[in-house]
Amino acid sequence: MPASGPNLTDQSAATLAALAAAVRARRKHLGVSAVTAAEAAGISRVTLHRIEKGEPAVTMGAYLRVLAALGLQLVVGLPQESVGAPRAGWLPARIRIADYPWLKQLAWQVHGPQELTPREALGIYERNWRHLDPAALSEAEKDLVDALRLALGSDPVV
Repeated sequence: MPASGPNLTDQSAATLAALAAAVRARRKHLGVSAVTAAEAAGISRVTLHRIEKGEPAVTMGAYLRVLAALGLQLVVGLPQESVGAPRAGWLPARIRIADYPWLKQLAWQVHGPQELTPREALGIYERNWRHLDPAALSEAEKDLVDALRLALGSDPVV
């Protein structure tokens, strides 16, 4: 007998609906398109749409990647804090090269739009870490590198 999908209690459905609403509200508040948010999270636009509808069949990993990409945090067992200003270590959907001096030096070969996806930025940092002085990174750039590692599951490059 084929499975008809996860069986949700009313409380679980309400929790998913609240999570979906928070994700969509945060994305809209940031002015980020669904395509850009999905790309930043490493998922398809269709999967993001399903997350924003609160569908239970989407993997927990996909939900967590979207939360990280939008600077949201899931707290288990406690009420979730309201969606507000980005927290320290927040991961933007697009990273402006000019905003990070070391990234600008490392990404000298990037032409055209001077923005990178989080995955591209982390790749540049990881491939070129030996060329920079971690102690010389600004607090904002340290926060960016930490957020990239956290969101994309990278091992520390130090």
